[in-house]
Amino acid sequence: MQPEPAISRRHLLRLLAGGAALAMSGPEARADHGHVHARMTQLIEKAQSLPTAGQRIDFISHALIGAPYRSYTLIGGPRRAEKFVTRDDVFDCVTYCEAVLAAALVRKPADYDDMLRQIRYRDGVVAWRQRNHYFAQWCDNNIANNICTRVAMPGGFSIDKKLYWMPGLGAPRMAVAGIPCESLMANKSLLATGDVIAFMSPRPRLDYFHTGLIVMTPNGEPRLRHAAQSRGRVLDEPLARFLSVNHVKAATVLRPRERRDAAIGAGRHCFT
Repeated sequence: MQPEPAISRRHLLRLLAGGAALAMSGPEARADHGHVHARMTQLIEKAQSLPTAGQRIDFISHALIGAPYRSYTLIGGPRRAEKFVTRDDVFDCVTYCEAVLAAALVRKPADYDDMLRQIRYRDGVVAWRQRNHYFAQWCDNNIANNICTRVAMPGGFSIDKKLYWMPGLGAPRMAVAGIPCESLMANKSLLATGDVIAFMSPRPRLDYFHTGLIVMTPNGEPRLRHAAQSRGRVLDEPLARFLSVNHVKAATVLRPRERRDAAIGAGRHCFT
């Protein structure tokens, strides 16, 4: 979604609600329960021979390049039942990262749904109030559940933001951790393929405006692999160009943990 568009309050609420205000039908509202699509099943199985999370994330995310961008694929709201949605055909920037991470961190397709629930919802509970509506919340919860760890760089900082009000959730105040982009690019050797990067918004009530995955080239240059609203699809582009074009001042970087035992037991996953 670059450059960061002007956002009306109504549009923002719809965006954060994941389509709660939309009366969708047909393929745009498909919710899948306990089912992994054939495409994702194949990617999970093929990725098993790759020894690191970063390699599996690279392989799976690359296979999804060209997939169409679509907003509002999640279903639920303050007065609408939350439904667990698993799609591998269309993505927004967050659902793309979630789908790739879930597929890369499990050992078999049968575990994919549970991992995706753990990533998308606090404590893996499929409910409107448990969904990670704000990406700062997404970061905090996926660090707390040991799926990711924060990447630190010189000049890192934290700011306190009171975020946009949402029905049933209020206007939370959250600490948003960031790395200045000058430090990010000066210390690009600290980045790794598979890192999740989120771009901080200059708006006073918004935490981030976009997110994607880092892929390092053989010569050590970081590329951004992401579902771009402005381009209508999943694509790769140089990270430096994205930062420049969108006048990004700071970003947050998380690194998925290597799995040690991805067996699903009582909704828990073990990582090193």
